[in-house]
Amino acid sequence: MSDAQPPRQAIRTLQARKRIALIAHDGKKSEMLEWATRWKDTLSQHELIGTGTTSKRLQTALGLDVEGLMSGPLGGDQQIGARIAEQRLDVLIFFWDPFSPQPHDPDVKALLRLAALWNVPVACNAASADFVLSSPYLSESYDMSIPDAAAWAQARTV
Repeated sequence: MSDAQPPRQAIRTLQARKRIALIAHDGKKSEMLEWATRWKDTLSQHELIGTGTTSKRLQTALGLDVEGLMSGPLGGDQQIGARIAEQRLDVLIFFWDPFSPQPHDPDVKALLRLAALWNVPVACNAASADFVLSSPYLSESYDMSIPDAAAWAQARTV
């Protein structure tokens, strides 16, 4: 390969209505629900996507419209990762449990890697999620740099 990583030359514009993924490990689902209760009005103004039980709990308890994907261990984390790679996700709120080993830890690491690569804002706990949702950028369009994947793929040598 000629370059170790793609240059960040492309600009992606996030629309005012964001596509937000909501994920919580089992030990953090109650915390996610408490947090989402505080932010219900704000969350309802955006397109929400969630994995497995998290999406169902948010729909049932708060009446939020959350597109449900597979449970994380069954591929939900990878579904979210695919949306990031396809630039169909704008914000990742992922309450992960640092005290509980997960059977799908490699999937979680891959998801966080994709979020870092594609410059997607990530919150991993209630405090960071508060900061993300209180940002003025949440409700307005926002230009951000992302990898120029097409140029990188074209420049690669085998």
